Amino acid sequence: MLEKYIEAALHKTDCDVVLKNANIVNVFSGTITKGDVAIKDDRIVGVGENYKGTTEYDCTGKYVMPGLIDGHVHIESSMLTPEGFASLIVPHGTTTIVADPHEIVNVAGFDGLHYMIEAGKRVPLDIKMQLPSCVPATPFETSGAIINGEMTESEIKNVDVNGLGEFMNFPGVLGCDPDVIKKLEAAHNVNKVIDGHAPMINGDTLNGYICGGIVNDHECVTVEEMKEKIEKGMYVHLRVGSYTKSLELAKAVTPENSRRVIMCTDDRHAADIYYHGHLDNALRKVVEAGVDPITAVRMATLNCAECYHMRWRGGIAPFYYADLVVVDDLTNFNAELVFKDGKLAAKGGKAAFDVSDKYLPETILNSVHVREVTADDFKITLKGTKANVMTTESTGVMTGLEVMDIKSKDGDVDIKGTNVAKLIVVERHHMTGNIGKGLIKDYGFKGGAIGLSVGHDSHNITLIGDDNECLAKATNALREHGGGMVLVSKEENKTYIVPLDIAGLMSSTDPLTLVEESQKLIDKAYEMGVEKTKEPFFSMEFLSLAVIPHIRLVDKGLVDVIKWSFIPLDAE
Repeated sequence: MLEKYIEAALHKTDCDVVLKNANIVNVFSGTITKGDVAIKDDRIVGVGENYKGTTEYDCTGKYVMPGLIDGHVHIESSMLTPEGFASLIVPHGTTTIVADPHEIVNVAGFDGLHYMIEAGKRVPLDIKMQLPSCVPATPFETSGAIINGEMTESEIKNVDVNGLGEFMNFPGVLGCDPDVIKKLEAAHNVNKVIDGHAPMINGDTLNGYICGGIVNDHECVTVEEMKEKIEKGMYVHLRVGSYTKSLELAKAVTPENSRRVIMCTDDRHAADIYYHGHLDNALRKVVEAGVDPITAVRMATLNCAECYHMRWRGGIAPFYYADLVVVDDLTNFNAELVFKDGKLAAKGGKAAFDVSDKYLPETILNSVHVREVTADDFKITLKGTKANVMTTESTGVMTGLEVMDIKSKDGDVDIKGTNVAKLIVVERHHMTGNIGKGLIKDYGFKGGAIGLSVGHDSHNITLIGDDNECLAKATNALREHGGGMVLVSKEENKTYIVPLDIAGLMSSTDPLTLVEESQKLIDKAYEMGVEKTKEPFFSMEFLSLAVIPHIRLVDKGLVDVIKWSFIPLDAE
């Protein structure tokens, strides 16, 4: 087997593909060299001159980079199947991703994991699948599945599992919870990487968390936090997602610390990828923020490959896998040609592979289990006149709390004419009947209800509205369609919905259709008052994420993430 590579490298036989006269981005030396990149089968065999190939591409004036590697991503957040997701990101130069199927596993358990693995094998995208570590993510909410330490010990040995996904249960790590320790040790026993999730953890607390054998973190909030984590040996993800961006961290990247910085998107929805790109967009952003272009490329390639033990990936050198992207320059990073394992995977921004034949097992369909609800189910009764109201940032996913005077009428809060709306979370896995009820300030939406069956991390139904009838209609529509994104207009007496038939998270339709239909719904939400600084639907997904400070709503009530406990809706 090795003979074919050696002989092609020595010019004894022709190569399969040669990229001629290119500017080659060398992430090992931090330089750009001119020459040919020669490919035999799935490997690079030569970087030099005068190579001949069955197929040759003149890359004069162009730059050849290693294929981009996304260090942490939830495919489900795109609302696309793995096949559809690949068809959008590969044309932008991404050839490998580290995927945490935390979302679908919270809904469907190992059936969801196995679906993602098998679907991912059908496309020219290397998907390094992490085994979700926290299902459910917290003890406060109702999830569709439970994965304990014993189950983790068994599944982590799966050859298709790359490592252990983001460990959000930092109290469990610090408290040495026996089940948590069993999960961590299971990964160590088979030498697999453990991802972190530790926002605003520092000092001795951070020391203890790292002693769980956790190697990276994608949740840094401040530059000081980033610096401390790097100093203590962690890799830090510089994240450029649809709603969560840490571009301020780019200003702290230096020649000395850059080798411990890796790039990720975490959560990026289909329309954002379609219109703005994937890691190519992230590269544009960090270069604009002042990071040296070659350093930025290294962060999006070699650094990530090394963090996740990906041998022979992340660089352009002999015997490295031929995952390559040809771009116009190192400012715009527009991908003109993309090669995966030596084969042309995309050209001119279009995928060179077909994804129409999707893998759709019954185990990941029909996942919304909710009884039919009525308007009365959404009444909120306060004991007094003051309430704990959730506040949100204009961008980002952090939330706060504000005590507000709230009027009541006929056994329900009276929010007419205020900047407050109802925030609702309906349990949708086991028909428990749980409905978490809260209030949210300054979201802007008026005249109905807006909601979706995507709600990190347990993915119950999340709704915002100012009319109980519309909240009931939205919930029942999601029930009838097996999940989706929904908007109900009271004035029009009309329900708009984009179905998400796969686990209530993803659509089996083609990417362009999903982009077009979801954009119509987003535009309608803005029309009905959602603040322009917020991204309708996508921003709502995080309002139940009880591992990000400060206040969250789950199906069992309001949670103070800092205190790690429930708090009442009524305020003193």
